Amino acid sequence: HHSGCRHQTPQRIAILGPSGGGKSTFLNLIAGFVEPRDGTVFWNDTDMPLYPGDRPISMLFQDNNVFPHLTVFQNVGLGLRPSLRLSLAEKDSIATALHRVGLQGKEDAHPADLSGGQQSRIALARVLVQDNPILLLDEPFAALGPALKRDLLDEVISISQDKTVLMVTHDPEDAKAFADQVIFVADGQVRDPMGVDEIFANPPAAFKDYL
Repeated sequence: HHSGCRHQTPQRIAILGPSGGGKSTFLNLIAGFVEPRDGTVFWNDTDMPLYPGDRPISMLFQDNNVFPHLTVFQNVGLGLRPSLRLSLAEKDSIATALHRVGLQGKEDAHPADLSGGQQSRIALARVLVQDNPILLLDEPFAALGPALKRDLLDEVISISQDKTVLMVTHDPEDAKAFADQVIFVADGQVRDPMGVDEIFANPPAAFKDYL
């Protein structure tokens, strides 16, 4: 709970730590998929709503949640309206999101027609179209090669200037390329955020062991 959230500029935060340490659980608590036994999740000094769908959050998972039987356009449209009964304004915002992630002209393609990197861009466009102030990423590009992963991280940075982004990763290089701050999670403990330069220059003992 940070009482000054409202006045901060949006941050990019990497969540690093060993497998099984609690990184995904921490993200799922923020998203509302896991209920805390005690304590609360605050945003802008107010308690988050109970249901995940009511929270001002978009989430990108490892497998991108791309549906093979739907077109690119429909896959993005799910972010706005699961029924896909879209208004003209919603169709416009989907087209804009596809353009911003470089998928214009691919509206009618199916995911199987696209590369892994392009499938990741479908998921990015879906997040863009939801326009929530908080973006959670759970190792979303782990399956991609290093160069493509770096491209997509750059893409996330460019589309999320006005968002607070928390990204789970197991790659310290991702954190250095992407984040302002690092949160270290191990043994079910979430450590306080540290500036990215500071944590790598003067790593606390537990973080040093992890590295």
